Amino acid sequence: RMPNWGGGKKCGVCQKAVYFAEEVQCEGSSFHKSCFLCMVCKKNLDSTTVAVHGEEIYCKSCYGKKYGPKGYGYGMGAGTLSTDKGESLGIKYEEGQPHRPTNPNASRMAQKVGGADGCPRCGQAVYAAEKVIGAGKSWHKACFRCAKCGKSLESTTLADKDGEIYCKGCYAKNFGPKGFGFGQGAGALVHSQ
Repeated sequence: RMPNWGGGKKCGVCQKAVYFAEEVQCEGSSFHKSCFLCMVCKKNLDSTTVAVHGEEIYCKSCYGKKYGPKGYGYGMGAGTLSTDKGESLGIKYEEGQPHRPTNPNASRMAQKVGGADGCPRCGQAVYAAEKVIGAGKSWHKACFRCAKCGKSLESTTLADKDGEIYCKGCYAKNFGPKGFGFGQGAGALVHSQ
């Protein structure tokens, strides 16, 4: 082990000293930019793509495969569930693990930073010049994006659910009524004689 000269912070992955110029912070831990990678697929992470589980960091895709609802996104057609748990990616399925929100700054969501609101997406201070109000919260313009597809939003084009914001298309696909427009509902013509 390398001696920790000067008592700097240690990287959460390699345990070596992390200096300011190479530091990424997440959930109170420090990482080298080069170490801030998904534990499964080794993709580079940032504050909008990281998902934290205990001391482990993942991209949202690998996190979803390891800890998300099983069968989601794996089907061979609509309504098909699969038992693929991601073993091909080196993921070991663990029963009963506590779920954590994918927002790495959830504990700081409502925090005031130096008199400014904390952005729900990145947790950093939001000042007037960069503020967008949506779903009753203050966001950075750059963070004011759909949680699913990343599309930029405006207050008139967003839908919110459980503190996250979505474009109307992703909201409808993920949370809207299933099978809408397919039945004998309103607007359907019924011929009765």
